[in-house]
Amino acid sequence: MTASKHNFSKTLVDWQKLHGRHDLAWQINDPYARWISEIMLQQTQVTTVREYYDRFMLRFPTVQALAAADVDEVMQLWAGLGYYTRARNLHKAAQMIVSDWQGQFKRTRADWESLPGIGRSTAAAIVAFSFAAKETILDGNVKRVLMRYFGIEASSDDSAVIKELWSLAESLLPEKDIEAYIQGLMDLGATVCTRSPSCDQCPFVADCKAFALGKQREIPWPKKRRERPQKHAVFCLIWNDDEVFLQKREQKGVWQGLFSLPQIDGECSIEECEDTVRAWGFDVRNSRALPDIVHDFSHYRLLMHPVAVRVRTKACSIDGQWFDGQARTSIGMPAPVQILLADFFN
Repeated sequence: MTASKHNFSKTLVDWQKLHGRHDLAWQINDPYARWISEIMLQQTQVTTVREYYDRFMLRFPTVQALAAADVDEVMQLWAGLGYYTRARNLHKAAQMIVSDWQGQFKRTRADWESLPGIGRSTAAAIVAFSFAAKETILDGNVKRVLMRYFGIEASSDDSAVIKELWSLAESLLPEKDIEAYIQGLMDLGATVCTRSPSCDQCPFVADCKAFALGKQREIPWPKKRRERPQKHAVFCLIWNDDEVFLQKREQKGVWQGLFSLPQIDGECSIEECEDTVRAWGFDVRNSRALPDIVHDFSHYRLLMHPVAVRVRTKACSIDGQWFDGQARTSIGMPAPVQILLADFFN
């Protein structure tokens, strides 16, 4: 028989206190720290976030410091975490908190949801951890835990299922120990009830419907696979001595606000690449193709075809800046471009 909703929350809270994670830097009663960490943790694992979080908080210890910063510096510290819209929204939200909220943090989920880049689950986590607000979360890990526990045989991205899960999640909320309960949901999904679950370590193994049915590895059902389109682009690594020419991406897109190599959409020969670089006003000396790079985004795969083009002078007719090839880590740059330049200049 399935345990009562009260027993579910109590069991989870007790388990979290004994077996959950308690050593994360952002596990403090501070809405700023919780907000930064929750944004970083969106679609990113804890092990990756730890290093970025420490550096980010060292440079921007307060919302006022973040709001006053130049967006380029924010992007530089975010480079490598991916999903760069998060960083741009974080900066915008910080400015709104300072200007509209007078630098004071609101205590309700609805207020936080009014800020850019913050949805229901993220807002709920911030106020639950910071103010013990009775709010629940519903990220991918939590969906998996609930669907297995209640034996919901469906895909976790089905709209009707998501609505049902929100209702279940809210009904399971305890009257106290909200912080431990929400952290327990996160910890259980991330460390025990993973895609390949460790059921022998789960506090709910006796009541889990998926386990009883022998379907703990089948629930949730796989998401509907969509054919990921491929895009080709030639990346022009224009260099002179130990310097490289970069352009800041101003147009909307996944790398907006980052410095990257001049790009030619589609495919072209080395000769066509040289002609384009000459059309940009550069005096081309020689060029050579570099190994292709495959970079996956959430909605498409980018096939990068880098071409190193050595030029005689730095003069050109397009917007951009010259940077020391060894100082590339001091600016915000897409991870694959940073790796490409590291291989080229080292």
